Amino acid sequence: MLFTDSESLRLEALYQYCILDTPPEEVFDDLVNIAADSCNTPIALISILDSQREWFKSKVGISELEIPRDICLGIHTIGQNDILIIPDTWQDERFVENPLVRQKPSAFRFYGGVPLINSEGFALGCLAVIDFTPRNLSLKEQQILQRLARQIIRQLELHKKRINHESSFNAHLLFTNNPRPMWICEMQSLQILDVNQAAITQYGYSKTEFLQMQFAQVFVPEFISDLIRDIEQEYSQLPFLMECQHRLRGGQVIDVELAINYIEYSGYQACLVDTINITEHIQIERNLQKSEARVRTILEAIPVPLVISRVDDGLILYTNSEFLQTFQLSGNDLINHYAADLYENSEDRQQILEALSQHGSLQNYDIQFKKSDGTSFWAIASIQYLNFNNEYAILTVLYDITERKNIEAKLQEQNALLQSIFAGIPLMIALISPEGQVQWINQELERLLGWSLRDYQTLDIFAELYPQPEYRQSVIKFMQSGECIWGDFRTQTRYGQVLDTSWINIKLADGRIIGIGQEITERKQTERALKGQIEREQLMRAVAQRIRQSLNLQNILNATVKEIKDLLGVDRVVVYQFAPDMSGKIVAESVKPGWKIALGADIQDNCFQSGAGADYCQGHKRAIANIYTAGLTDCHLHLLEQFQVKANLVVPILLEVSEGNTVPQLWGLLIAHQCSTPRDWEAHELDLLDQLSVPIAIAIQQSSILQQAQNELAERQKVEVRLRSALAEKEVLLKEVHHRVKNNLQIVSGLLLLHSQTLKDPELIRTLQESQNRIESISMIHKNLYTSPNIGQLDVVDYVNNLATSILISYQLEPGRISLETHIHPVDLNLDQAIACGLIINELISNSLKHAFPQNTTGAIKIDLQKVDDKIEMTIQDNGIGLPDNLDWRYTDSLGLSLVHDLVTEQLEGTVSIERQPGTTFKIQFSH
Repeated sequence: MLFTDSESLRLEALYQYCILDTPPEEVFDDLVNIAADSCNTPIALISILDSQREWFKSKVGISELEIPRDICLGIHTIGQNDILIIPDTWQDERFVENPLVRQKPSAFRFYGGVPLINSEGFALGCLAVIDFTPRNLSLKEQQILQRLARQIIRQLELHKKRINHESSFNAHLLFTNNPRPMWICEMQSLQILDVNQAAITQYGYSKTEFLQMQFAQVFVPEFISDLIRDIEQEYSQLPFLMECQHRLRGGQVIDVELAINYIEYSGYQACLVDTINITEHIQIERNLQKSEARVRTILEAIPVPLVISRVDDGLILYTNSEFLQTFQLSGNDLINHYAADLYENSEDRQQILEALSQHGSLQNYDIQFKKSDGTSFWAIASIQYLNFNNEYAILTVLYDITERKNIEAKLQEQNALLQSIFAGIPLMIALISPEGQVQWINQELERLLGWSLRDYQTLDIFAELYPQPEYRQSVIKFMQSGECIWGDFRTQTRYGQVLDTSWINIKLADGRIIGIGQEITERKQTERALKGQIEREQLMRAVAQRIRQSLNLQNILNATVKEIKDLLGVDRVVVYQFAPDMSGKIVAESVKPGWKIALGADIQDNCFQSGAGADYCQGHKRAIANIYTAGLTDCHLHLLEQFQVKANLVVPILLEVSEGNTVPQLWGLLIAHQCSTPRDWEAHELDLLDQLSVPIAIAIQQSSILQQAQNELAERQKVEVRLRSALAEKEVLLKEVHHRVKNNLQIVSGLLLLHSQTLKDPELIRTLQESQNRIESISMIHKNLYTSPNIGQLDVVDYVNNLATSILISYQLEPGRISLETHIHPVDLNLDQAIACGLIINELISNSLKHAFPQNTTGAIKIDLQKVDDKIEMTIQDNGIGLPDNLDWRYTDSLGLSLVHDLVTEQLEGTVSIERQPGTTFKIQFSH
């Protein structure tokens, strides 16, 4: 990309900040959050623009780290000196084709950006706020953004200063802590200006002594003139290298190699001297020269061919006798003989030189050579660089492998034959290593699945073939088992197509596996079609059977939509019913967990009222693979989006009005929804829905007939009501009977009270009081009945509360000592059941008051009465001391407990159980 001079300068200034691709920092994150909060936008970001991209230093509301420079909006911001506001990007011609602006549903509709301009006047990037709807910024919001932009520039300047400081500090550390001796000297006088610790340690001088010396003073005298000459000659070409000798403070002389570089140091033109001690290296060179003669003798004794040739032109410098014998050469033949003449293929030498320069040495390198008589042979070569007579040379050692190559050629012929056989077999074949690496595939496998052998060896191929992790693991497990059985799998090709394949694995002795497969897509499609046909027929029979067995339309619809959802594997199936004005509601639904429930939702839809459903009246059905590409009206699209729909199937439910009318009535729609992704529907899926609409219509018509019959029954019931009203007069007589019974029971209760007042014996008084309470419990029932508006209805709640309160009052307890808590549900009890329950409550409360709370202790009594399934359950509970453990309450001398047992088991025909801890709980159940 070509840039203007000003843009090149801007980029140069930007790179000095070293801010690109740095980790997030809290100070920038805080500033960008303030920008988003102040402007009330979902997106805010700090971006830096380099030559290729807009990179985000900090961001809110987006996940991208960067975007290409050619589509970013920040490029327009840095082109001006003030804030850039674009109220509606759709109205700006600059962004007609910009994907950030046009891509729904996250299109950038509003943009506001402030350039981040440094002190040199360069815009490094911008602070921007973005919204998904058109809007504008108030003057206050603009001022806040500009102030924040200035804060960001200050933070960038601080970052730049910190980087520069660290760079200088690192350079100083590199000089000071370098393990090699280093000096800084003034260029003309060679006065030492600075020295590192390694020089002080290795040379024996202190730093103070070094700073009073000239650099030439550490040289052996015969090298000083070379130093001065080299500095004067090489001044314009610094850095340069020289070898010389230095004398340490203790007098020891060492060989060194100097690297001298020109620098500026504290206002001086100076040179930086980096020193390497090469004393040991020089000594090694001398020893090598001494041993060269011995090496020649050894080379001659080596029983394999070897040759030494010059690197530059390949001239043969030396060979041993084994080499001459192998190549059928004499010593005279080697005069001006070049290594390139030894190769069967002339380009081999150049390839070897390139490989040698890359790796430094080559081992077991196969090369074909030619002899002097024109015949060729194969050899493995070991090749490396060496210094031979002070010339840069190559040593090549050869091992004849001609026989092995002949065997390999035969094996290759056999492999080629096998591969040609495998290529012609209409089966997929793959060879897999014990580690799961694909080593070879045949052409049929590559043709069907689309991937080459290189793809199998470089990609995670099983993740491509089987994207679902759990399914992929099952495939790998099947493959590794090596069982000689066929397994069927759904395999994805390189082009996204899913094929049905069947595989069998053969495990070899060395652990490798041969996989043999065949495509069975057509067979599987036939099997799935047959299975789908069977399932559809079963579903049709089930729906028809349900219609015959039940006249409850809602139960039929609920069961049908659930079975359709499970069979088609969709996310939701609903039945939508039209009203006379073509508005509608959902009357049955089956939906997978996680998706919005449509049943009972308030549906505001004017599409059908405006005539959009006319086609459905004609029996038309519809399969929509993607609602956004189906050309739907806006109102229809909005309705589907409301319920997360991506694709759907729709068939009408038509009712036959009458035999003479051939135009059916549109009752509603049977609809299948795919909410997770768009879906390409198959024809049989739409046919299934269409076929099921017929029995649903039959069920609706049968339900309508049932409704008519129920209406007729209701009329008959009204007649019965009028007949029953004639019996109302009898209720008056019954009330009079209950009233007189109550009065007589009250007289008996009063006589017992009067008699108890004449007695002295407390036990007799208590016995009369208990009998009085029992009579009162029966009397209250008759009172409740004759005061009730309906002679046949007993107010159980009022009766139990009044009875329990009356019993507590009769015992004249201290206020607040015993609390009473009742939970009485308005259950229906007949007269016999009510009398029995009242007597039981009287006996158990009286028993608790007498025995559960001794010595005036406080406590609580709780009564529960409710309906549980088809039973009535009554519980009387106290938190007193409880019944003795050795007491069998069913066989006791207590009249009260015996009465409770007989009332429950004989009159109520129920059961009673007791819990002793904590307190005492009687739980009584009897049929309703």
